[in-house]
Amino acid sequence: MRKMLPWALAGLMLAAPAVTRSQTNSTTATKNTDQARAVLNAMVQALGGQAWLNIRNMESIGHLASFYEGRPQLGTTEYFHYHQWPDYDRIEYTKHRDDVLFFIGNQGWEVDYQGKKQLPKDQLDGFLRRRAHSIETVVKRWMKDPKTILIYEGPRLVQRNLGVQVSLISATNQAVTIVVNVNSHLPLRSEFKWRDPAFHTIETEDVEYDDYHTIDGFPTPLTITVYKDGEMVQQRFRTAVKYNQTLPADFWNPDVAARHIKK
Repeated sequence: MRKMLPWALAGLMLAAPAVTRSQTNSTTATKNTDQARAVLNAMVQALGGQAWLNIRNMESIGHLASFYEGRPQLGTTEYFHYHQWPDYDRIEYTKHRDDVLFFIGNQGWEVDYQGKKQLPKDQLDGFLRRRAHSIETVVKRWMKDPKTILIYEGPRLVQRNLGVQVSLISATNQAVTIVVNVNSHLPLRSEFKWRDPAFHTIETEDVEYDDYHTIDGFPTPLTITVYKDGEMVQQRFRTAVKYNQTLPADFWNPDVAARHIKK
């Protein structure tokens, strides 16, 4: 026994640093996750807390501006966007509201004076992808999943506003990065990446939120800017926002909308 004791002690001494490193790494990871969750929880509270989580629907009215290679296209388009959690969207364009897009579940239609038709696959996929990576979806779904990984990434500037950056990786290996204002705790920016199925390239889409106003108790960004691969492609300027409206029973039916649009 005495001859084996030095070997046993040596083994323990060699193993001890590895155990300590493992414990340290685990503690650091837990602390980082807690920091990230604290940032996201503060963001939810700033947006309206439980009342924000319980919003039934939202209507946004405004003008849409498009950009090509960073340059603005002529004119803007008036729009009326209705969203109802989790997967109902209706977008009406022009002041006559005679061009209507429906995104319900994983399906999409366009309704105009020619009637109802399926949306092109790329247009449908793009909208569904943005909805699946929205802050609303991240908070209401991803954060509730214990398999989601939260990562605190520290300070980041967004349009001269100081924020803190947090990334979330879902159970299906999807990722979203959110930058939250250090003072107001409101979202400044969200970002996600995806692989283009046709060209197999990694694409990046960023959304910036600005000009917050409190409407019905909810801080609401009136300017939303969309970037793709670093280039500005769209800006939405909201002129009015309404929450928790009572909508007609057939409001989400594209066939009913088709009957109301004059040919």
